[in-house]
Amino acid sequence: MRHHLHSALLALGCVLALSACPPTYPKCNSDENCAEHGEVCVQGQCQECATDNNCKPGFVCDANKCVPKPECTNDSGCGAGKKCKAGRCSVEITKAPGTCATNDDCPSDQECQAGMCATKKASTCSFEPIHFEFNESKLSSEGQSKLAALADCIKSQKLKLRLEGHADERGTEEYNLQLSNRRAASVKRYLTDLGVGNDALETVGYGENRPAVQGSNESAWAANRRVELVKK
Repeated sequence: MRHHLHSALLALGCVLALSACPPTYPKCNSDENCAEHGEVCVQGQCQECATDNNCKPGFVCDANKCVPKPECTNDSGCGAGKKCKAGRCSVEITKAPGTCATNDDCPSDQECQAGMCATKKASTCSFEPIHFEFNESKLSSEGQSKLAALADCIKSQKLKLRLEGHADERGTEEYNLQLSNRRAASVKRYLTDLGVGNDALETVGYGENRPAVQGSNESAWAANRRVELVKK
């Protein structure tokens, strides 16, 4: 019996000893636990402040931190002609309707031109013919570069084009007609790969029947091996 009583008293002593120990910073039970750090106890944690009264003059408590007191919190705290921005009263600069300093001052379909919002200028699309090597329907690197520059213009302006394929006079009429169709299809395929809608492009082949240059020499033949891009 005496042994059990001794054990119980020993256990009670341990509990009392533990309860007397202060929590480890930054945990706390009261402001007293945080006083050494110049802080107060807020929901079991030592914090810089709980209310504005815990801060020095000119500061307020924001999210348990003392921060400089803002000059204003809304427009009503500022004088006439001023707006509350980021806690400070600033003079409100009003622009006349339609005036601007940058494109950000204009609607999305307009841009700032000489201080005024104006309709965006449409970029000019270059519809230069795409030329091919003899008996080829494969695009050259130069042709690819031209089409890459043109693709964005077609998409932004929502254009519809007719791609007219042509061949020089060498070869049979039937073969040249097929070759001109392949050339037009090659241009269409490249443009659609760049994001131009399939329904925006129509292809047609004219074979050797519509030469750009009359003549039976290499210069004329090179000019006639082409695809012309025509706005519909």
